[in-house]
Amino acid sequence: MEELTVEVLRAWARTALVELGRARTEIDELNVYPVPDGDTGTNLYLTWEAACDALPAGELTFAEAIQAFGRGALLGARGNSGVITSQLIRACGLRLAENLPRDQATDVQAVLADPRMSEPAAFADALKYAADAAYGAVAQPVEGTMLTVARAAATGATTAANDGKSLADVCLAAVASARQALTKTTEQLDVLRRAGVVDAGGAGLVVILGAMESVLTGQIVRVDVPARVEPQGENGESQDGPAYEVMYLLDAPDDKVADFRQVLAGLGDSVVVVGGDGLWNVHVHTDDVGAAIEHGIDIGRPHRIRVTHFADQTHHEPPPGRAVIAVVAGEGLADLFQEAGAQVIVGGPGRRCSTGELLRAMEKSKAPEIVLLPNDSDSLAVAEAAATAARQDGIRVAVIPTRAQVQGLAAIAVHDPERSFDDDVVHLSAAAGQTRHGAVTIAVKDAWTMAGMCRVGDALGVVDGDFALITEDLEEAAFGVVDRLLGGGGELLTIVTGRDADPALAAAVERHVRRNRKDVDVVVYDGGQDRYPLLIGVE
Repeated sequence: MEELTVEVLRAWARTALVELGRARTEIDELNVYPVPDGDTGTNLYLTWEAACDALPAGELTFAEAIQAFGRGALLGARGNSGVITSQLIRACGLRLAENLPRDQATDVQAVLADPRMSEPAAFADALKYAADAAYGAVAQPVEGTMLTVARAAATGATTAANDGKSLADVCLAAVASARQALTKTTEQLDVLRRAGVVDAGGAGLVVILGAMESVLTGQIVRVDVPARVEPQGENGESQDGPAYEVMYLLDAPDDKVADFRQVLAGLGDSVVVVGGDGLWNVHVHTDDVGAAIEHGIDIGRPHRIRVTHFADQTHHEPPPGRAVIAVVAGEGLADLFQEAGAQVIVGGPGRRCSTGELLRAMEKSKAPEIVLLPNDSDSLAVAEAAATAARQDGIRVAVIPTRAQVQGLAAIAVHDPERSFDDDVVHLSAAAGQTRHGAVTIAVKDAWTMAGMCRVGDALGVVDGDFALITEDLEEAAFGVVDRLLGGGGELLTIVTGRDADPALAAAVERHVRRNRKDVDVVVYDGGQDRYPLLIGVE
């Protein structure tokens, strides 16, 4: 891939979101600066997800796409790292869009380079502009943070561009320089050295840049987040500092912001004010919440105000009450989960639920104890991110790692709100873990699978998340899936029929099981899910 297009932006956005979800927990564990609240990975994920959700579908110019993406990041930014990342995204995109030739302004495939600058040079220039903008947004920039990593990436890219390298090579140089800078952050900042970690925000930025490398080179690049090393001296997590994190959006004139940023610096630390064109995202750690908000009122209109008391993130005794929230793939499945006492969010194949949807459902439940059932692999990282965010508000949340709808059904079947939270989580987790899952579907394109090459129209059998069978008809595939699932033992087989499934298919599978495994009970539910005529579970 040698062009920066709207399609590349979309691919980068999706890839980075997946990789941030994969690395979220490890990044959280690195988080000791500016406060040891263990949420940097989660905040980066939520910020990036907000940017992805704001990117419209359909045909767009690059300028339109990057503006929507940057605005989404600005509005959805969470935490110190998320706010800085939103500034990096917005500034980089604006710089690239400035270099878009006017005669290509309506071309969806238009590349980003003005006539005076090669595309690799334009990309390197945008990274430098973004790093400078991020430094400018922070009242008191500190080296050994994601700012340092951003500047190193820009420097590496610029050197490669000056050497006449290709766009992919410039990106490779940016990632390599960022990784090298990340390893050095441990020695640049005392709190990181004492804790034996690299900077969490910098680690997240390396993951994001690594996703761009994957897209431009066509090769999957997995960035392994550095683990803790042996701490030197007192652990950095014991540091003192302001008691509150204050964040809000601010409608204010651009020419008032520089002075406002310095006023906030007098109230606390970790001051970051990013944005432009009258809309700003404000972040500060302070002991004087009222003053931080009042100074915003002095120059404009604060809204979406969020105040976090750091101590509450680790010390909270919730009152009784519990909710179970499940991601469901069809109307019939929604009815099943609701009858069992769960609240539902529509998701499943082709429709990934968002962290925001889960957070809104948790807020609506008003429950201090919440169990999340993601019920598919794609929603698992989303649920984990939502859980971490909700815990910052003192809510006790557990994510049961259900990777299939039938695992969720097995879990909700043993839910007992009268048990203690911990005991209930153990029972739900055990029920889900003891349920093997499978499915059958029809191939919609030619592709290589774990079972070999499939052609359009082939029947595919899925066992525990992997394509295991390729046959000529769904009945044969279903028999094969059932036999493999029951080969490991089992007492109960659950069949969930899809929206357009032929009733004869489920009936044939039930007869097959009763004929060959009389010791196995069979239940059939109407699930209404798309794409999969049958979902199958064995407990």
